[in-house]
Amino acid sequence: MKGQGAPRTVAEAVAVQDRLRPLADLVGPGPRRPATVAGLDVAYAESGDLLAAAVTVLDAATLTVVDRAVSVGRPAFDYVPGLFAFRELPALLAALDRLTTRPELLVCDGHGLAHPRRFGLACHLGVVTGLPAIGVGKTPLVGEWAEPGPRRGDSSPLVDEGDTVGRVLRTRDGVKPVFVSVGHRMSLDNAVAQVLALTPRYRLPETTRTADRLCRDALAAAAPTGGSPAR
Repeated sequence: MKGQGAPRTVAEAVAVQDRLRPLADLVGPGPRRPATVAGLDVAYAESGDLLAAAVTVLDAATLTVVDRAVSVGRPAFDYVPGLFAFRELPALLAALDRLTTRPELLVCDGHGLAHPRRFGLACHLGVVTGLPAIGVGKTPLVGEWAEPGPRRGDSSPLVDEGDTVGRVLRTRDGVKPVFVSVGHRMSLDNAVAQVLALTPRYRLPETTRTADRLCRDALAAAAPTGGSPAR
């Protein structure tokens, strides 16, 4: 992370999460009509020792890409459940630093509050950058949920240990839902509205789709043997 050494042990990483967790604004309300929205994604080489982090910035009205940046390097931390953000955070921050456009909202391919320690990647990135952030996961990390209705916009609460930690959202009629959670400076209702605005044609937000393509391309250029997506 900026301004401090990276954690070297599980205990140090958990301590960082414990220190930063109270700084996450999980209420918002956040920007209702952001002008620009950024997607963040990471792809890994098959060997697991190389990653490419990508950020794409989209015009929120047209969903066209107006800025992009990548950072290629090695995972910054071992794979430990609940501490996945520490593997990717330095590379994602490096990519964000290379942008010429400051986005008004970060959309992470992962989770925010819907995390075992209530501090997933979207929370972590939001707190250290100060930007509003949300997480959109393809699969749940924690919690129980009922299947939402079959139509686009139908949703149901994602509940973990009695707490509502996110929303299970249908973005396309009859297609598997996504898992939306607050990261920083956003309300859950607003996070859901933003995800619906970013999914006019496909299940996943355009932010995620464009960042996924960019990180895969960057990884292919750096590791011609190929790679696999981070999640």
